[in-house]
Amino acid sequence: MKNFSKALVGLDLTEMDDILIKKTITFIEFLGIEKCYFIHIAKDLAIPQEILDNYPDLVAPGDESVEAIMADKLKQFNFPDSVEVEVFAEEGSHPLDTFLRWARIKDVDLIVMGRKETLEGSGSLAKGVAKKAPCSILMLQEKRPVNMPKKIMIPTDFSSHNHMIFEFGERISKEVGAEIVPVNIYEVPHGYSKTGKSFEEFAEIMKENAQKDYQKFLLKKGKKQVACQFILRDKSDDGEILLNHALEIGADMILLGSRGKSKSAAIMLGSTAEELIAKNNLIPMLIFKKKGETIGFFEALFKI
Repeated sequence: MKNFSKALVGLDLTEMDDILIKKTITFIEFLGIEKCYFIHIAKDLAIPQEILDNYPDLVAPGDESVEAIMADKLKQFNFPDSVEVEVFAEEGSHPLDTFLRWARIKDVDLIVMGRKETLEGSGSLAKGVAKKAPCSILMLQEKRPVNMPKKIMIPTDFSSHNHMIFEFGERISKEVGAEIVPVNIYEVPHGYSKTGKSFEEFAEIMKENAQKDYQKFLLKKGKKQVACQFILRDKSDDGEILLNHALEIGADMILLGSRGKSKSAAIMLGSTAEELIAKNNLIPMLIFKKKGETIGFFEALFKI
């Protein structure tokens, strides 16, 4: 798969870096990465005492010391020589803005971020990057074993921009032999009781309507028949519903897309995607964005 020739990987000088580097190595061929940038961004690049204890010979300025630590990690894990590598450390009062600026400067196709489950860290930078990045994002979880995906869940609302996600999912499926599992959340509208039907009866009506919409969606672009799973919305938010369902069916990757309603909106995520990103620190997630449509809107997004 040649979608992602240039990748930017965010490191934070914690144990998570070891996990993220090893997992990135596993996915390199799958993603088609030819050049990989590793970046560490901090408000203050002064070296923490625990790092100095582990690297007592460090005497260089902060940024050079951090870059040396990162380069050493890559050597430690035998990062492939076939991939061109660049490491750099940046100081900035607004890490998210700095990270996204470098993603633009380097014109990367993919950003790789780690999601912590038990290790310390809020994950706020990863969530912000996922929301505003001008390219696709791969989020790799701390505890998940490293394997090529075999079952990929694709949340869908059958809107037109979902065709791009399905096409991308079909390519992944073909290349690695993965099963694609589309999932749609439907709901019973308020006021259903005025129709004289029970909740269960109206839920069945809404499910049948969603099934018809899915068939129209497939026919519009001549997609092959792939069974879609339909979930009735309950009191949980959509992110929790989708994560629980992914765990239930044994999905080992979730494929999401941006809203795609316009060029300015294509860079952003819908509320369901944001909820899922906030909830999910268990299953690898690839957020696919069509690169190149959003660069003109990049600076304005820093204000959002």
